[in-house]
Amino acid sequence: MEAAVRHVVITGAAGALGRAVASRFAGEGCRLALIDHKLQHLQSVFAHPDADGGMLLREADVTSGSAMAATGAEILDTFGAVDVVVHVAGGFEMGEATHAISRESWTRMMDLNAWSFIAVTRPFIPAMLARGSGKVIAVTARSASAGVASMGAYCASKSALQRLVESLSREVRGAGINVNSIAPGVLDTPANRRDMPNADPSQWVSTGSAARMVALLASEAAAAVHGQHLVLDGLS
Repeated sequence: MEAAVRHVVITGAAGALGRAVASRFAGEGCRLALIDHKLQHLQSVFAHPDADGGMLLREADVTSGSAMAATGAEILDTFGAVDVVVHVAGGFEMGEATHAISRESWTRMMDLNAWSFIAVTRPFIPAMLARGSGKVIAVTARSASAGVASMGAYCASKSALQRLVESLSREVRGAGINVNSIAPGVLDTPANRRDMPNADPSQWVSTGSAARMVALLASEAAAAVHGQHLVLDGLS
C-alpha cells in the first residue's frame, strides 16, 4: 500500500535553513507550503512551484496573528490537512548590555522568536487535534539554556520559545501531536560566514544536518519524543 503524501508547512523557507528543510521534505515526496516575509525571496529560491498546488509559496508576517490566520486557512483549504509545521522563522541580533536593553530590541526579539510560534501554530493546531495527529518542530537555539553577554534579549526570547514548545507539548501530546525543537549552536550559513570571517565554519552545524534532525522529529521514529530540544553542537 502506497504511503499517504504528507503536507508540510515551513516558515522562514527562503532562508538558508528553511531552504535545507524544504529540500529535505521535498525529497521525501511531501507537499509543501512555504512561508516567508517576502514573496519575491521565495520566488527567487523556489522558481518552479508545482502547478497543481504541490508547492505553495505564501508571503506572511509570522508575528501577525491575522496574517497567519488568513494564510493558515488558505493552506488548510488547499491541502485539506497539514501533517507537519516547521517554524524556522526568527531573528538574531547582538544587543546592548542587559541593563541597557531597549524596549524596541526586547519587543523585536520576543515578537520574532516567541510570539511568532503562537501566531504560526494557532491556525493548524485545531485541525491537528481534530485529526488526532501532527508534528510541530520549532528552531530554538543552544543559547536558550544560558545567558550570553550582549545577547540578553535574544537568549531570553529563545528561552521563551522553548517554554512555549514545552507548554504546547503538554497540552496536545495526549491527542497524538508531537511538539519539539532543534536547538543548534552556530549554523553554517552565508550570513554567519560573512559576519564571522575569522571563525572556522567546519566547527559549526551544517544546515543539512539540522534539516535531517527536523525530518527525524517529523517522522514516526520520534513518536515517543515530546517537548524536547535536540541540541546540535557541531564541534563548537
